[in-house]
Amino acid sequence: MRVAIAGAGAVGRSIAAELVENGHEVLVIDKDSRAIDVDAIPRAEWVLADACEIASLDELGLDRCQVAVAATGDDKVNLVVSLLAKTEYGVPRVVARVNDPVNEWLFDESWGVDVAVSTPRLLSALVEEAVSVGDLVRLMTFRQGQANLVEFTLPPAGRYVGQRVGSVPWPVDTALVVILRDGRVIVPSADDPLEGGDELLFVASPAVEDELRGLLLHGE
Repeated sequence: MRVAIAGAGAVGRSIAAELVENGHEVLVIDKDSRAIDVDAIPRAEWVLADACEIASLDELGLDRCQVAVAATGDDKVNLVVSLLAKTEYGVPRVVARVNDPVNEWLFDESWGVDVAVSTPRLLSALVEEAVSVGDLVRLMTFRQGQANLVEFTLPPAGRYVGQRVGSVPWPVDTALVVILRDGRVIVPSADDPLEGGDELLFVASPAVEDELRGLLLHGE
């Protein structure tokens, strides 16, 4: 997969390093020569260019990328990069970094954004996840609010402790995708039993989050 990353700061470099390690072809773009550090990730392609300029993106062949990541520290730049990637070059998947939560409402399909990642909101969610047992925590939003990644840690005496995954009446538009247990990552089957302390990760429609919370907390 070919991925273009606009922004060679700490966030952009971290994303690039992970993707390169996973075998992807990565293009890192920044208009600041001080941010270009080929030695940091030698297997990535580094380009000194303005990702907001169509001429530069034409030359880079953005239309050959399957994913574009707008990862600069400027929300205005990230919105422009996202819009160009989606509307001018037809990039199938556009991921944008939200620096200021006040601007989060802008990062939707009208600006070409498929997935918006708000660093402050994500950090807040992770803090909640770290200290919350017996409550539903939203970790991330997908597809402009069409689905959320949510987490629930089963208390030791939880309503469904000991029951099989397939016997729980999960709400519609809800999928239990992963169980984290004792350092293991379990992709659940219908016959897997639930245990106290399990961290359950769901992809769920926002409309059923309250129903899912009620089910896990009270069995309703």
